[in-house]
Amino acid sequence: MSLSNREQLKPNVTEQQKRGGHKPAEKQQSIHVCDFRSAGRLSNENARALAALNETFARGLASALDAYLGTGLELKVKTLDQLPIKEHLATIPPLSYIVPFSISSIPCTMILECDLDLAFPFIEFLLGGTEISNPDTRDLSEIEEEIMQDVTALFARQAEIAWRMPPMSMEPTRRIKASQLNHYCPPNEKVTSVRFEVEITGITGSFQLVFPSALVNSLIKQLKLDEPQRKGGLRYFPAPNIRERMLDCDVMLEAGVPRVKVAVRDLIALQPGSVLKLRAPVRNPGMLTVEGMEMFEAAPVRNGSQKAAQLGRRVQPANWGREQNS
Repeated sequence: MSLSNREQLKPNVTEQQKRGGHKPAEKQQSIHVCDFRSAGRLSNENARALAALNETFARGLASALDAYLGTGLELKVKTLDQLPIKEHLATIPPLSYIVPFSISSIPCTMILECDLDLAFPFIEFLLGGTEISNPDTRDLSEIEEEIMQDVTALFARQAEIAWRMPPMSMEPTRRIKASQLNHYCPPNEKVTSVRFEVEITGITGSFQLVFPSALVNSLIKQLKLDEPQRKGGLRYFPAPNIRERMLDCDVMLEAGVPRVKVAVRDLIALQPGSVLKLRAPVRNPGMLTVEGMEMFEAAPVRNGSQKAAQLGRRVQPANWGREQNS
């Protein structure tokens, strides 16, 4: 090959390299500063899911406490924090009601920390009180701690319902001091605390649930398993069956004193502010009727600030058998 021919090949090689060539591109390195304190931190998605789960727990617990205490109250999630157990211990007030909850399916312990400003109203209502006075700065007595054991058992049952973790069962143990938390959480453990605010008869208090990492991971895993499968970006909701649709129907319900006879002259004499004597003994129970059919004996009661009926003996309607045979 002559020199002139080699010079004619050089432009072709250069042109091939400009068009892309076969030389691999160098991979750029990405370097970030490592923060060891952020290890094990909840992501925003997991934090939102955990907060939503505890909001469900708060709604169920509010309804249960309303019926258990016999008074209305408001309960809501205030904060969700994640911090080392050493830092958490420094935030616990000197006088707190602290109870560990043992969990059957997970080798860990959840902690309930309740302010005494909230424990005293619970105890007062359970003892039959109607007005809550501001208690002196003191600790609970032995009898008061026994009463709070029943309240914490109610907390455990509502947690089992809200978290839907079969076959998980939670059992509250005896009250402990803040210094004893080291026996339940390792010194380097990072815990997640969810604080709830409760308002009852004008008094505001709070309690918080302290979750170890093992329990948080189990809850998040269960939440992801419960998520409906998405196909084509659409969620599949099965149509309800006949029974489910019937259970959502509304029916007319009444509670009163049936079959009471009143003289016409008494009705004509009625004026605003007058009292009509029904001539029915107070000891006789009323009746709860559903669409005109008598179902239960009922007595008028109060549930917090709402009127209610306490059900007694179930009544077999007289026309039930005739309707079924017709």
